[in-house]
Amino acid sequence: MEYVVAAVILFVVLVAGAVGLVVPRMRRRELPPSPSAGGTTTLERPPAEPETEAPPVEIPAVDELPPLVTTPPPAEPAAPEIEKPEPTAGRLVRLRARLSRSQSVFGRGLLSVLSRDHLEEDDWEEIEDSLITADVGVDATRVLVERLRERVRVLGTRTVSEVRAQLAEELVAALEPDMDRTLRTTPHDGRPAVMLVVGVNGAGKTTTCGKIGRVLVADGRTVMFGAADTFRAAAADQLQTWGERVGAETVRGPEGGDPASVAFDAVKHGTETGVDTVLIDTAGRLQNKVGLMDELGKVKRVVEKQGPVDETLLILDATTGQNGLEQARVFTDVVDVTGVVLTKLDGTAKGGIVIAVQRQLGIPVKLVGLGEGPDDLAPFEPAAFVEALLGSES
Repeated sequence: MEYVVAAVILFVVLVAGAVGLVVPRMRRRELPPSPSAGGTTTLERPPAEPETEAPPVEIPAVDELPPLVTTPPPAEPAAPEIEKPEPTAGRLVRLRARLSRSQSVFGRGLLSVLSRDHLEEDDWEEIEDSLITADVGVDATRVLVERLRERVRVLGTRTVSEVRAQLAEELVAALEPDMDRTLRTTPHDGRPAVMLVVGVNGAGKTTTCGKIGRVLVADGRTVMFGAADTFRAAAADQLQTWGERVGAETVRGPEGGDPASVAFDAVKHGTETGVDTVLIDTAGRLQNKVGLMDELGKVKRVVEKQGPVDETLLILDATTGQNGLEQARVFTDVVDVTGVVLTKLDGTAKGGIVIAVQRQLGIPVKLVGLGEGPDDLAPFEPAAFVEALLGSES
């Protein structure tokens, strides 16, 4: 019992000691100042300011409200500017300087020989070689030389001016100026004229087709293009770009589609819209590929279900020389070529190919290309062409 009493006493002593230690520390904390001491506490509100009457808010009328800011709709792409090609009349004369390479053969070459005091046999052989080198062709060269020899023998002319006049006459005669070189582009029987453009790979056919369209537009015709070259992905886009420049519509089909179907649709649409001429670009092909040539024949047959093809123009690269003659023969057998467009004459000394094409094939050269510009394609005029070949007399 004594132990219990002792434990209780000890517990009381310990509690009393702990209280004695805590209470002094609590007393040492600063008490907040009393309200009577002045100042404010964080719990007190600041003195209220005297109330003033707020000015009335004016609400603007509905008509006076500023317009809502809205995002403008995206602008539509501007339509391409329609170009006006320069008239074709006299265009060949304006481009005569482009025949500078051929001028070196015909102008400076032949005239220098023909103007000699006495022409020996070697001189005439030199003349023949010059003409053959210019791709006039062997048969045409012989005829030209014989006629020149006769004129020199009879007339005995020797001045440069007289010889130039004689040579010009003979060259114009060799170009058969009486051949019909007009382009059949006038609508008839309630349908447009149809022009089929053919040629080998790499002759610049699609570009030339676009330039032909510009020639027709320059001469007052309305044109529609048919992109029947469905095998080359860029061909239809390229032709459509040419058309947009002059305001001409382009009918096209799916890539790899039937070219005959595209050609048929182009003529049909051209009839419905009342254009003057439908210009059909066909795929380039090698003349020795029988299947491709048969397909070209099919294009023409399908188009002719709506009426005859008025013009079939063969695009020939003048730089290919005599190889172009073989191309022309094959294409003529398949689609009955009615005219030749001779391109790249500005880049060759073989301007005599014009004579060879007409003499050997009986097909008139109707247009000639003399540069890369859009209007560097000109109607072929024999007299103007010869004048350009011979150049100035100086």
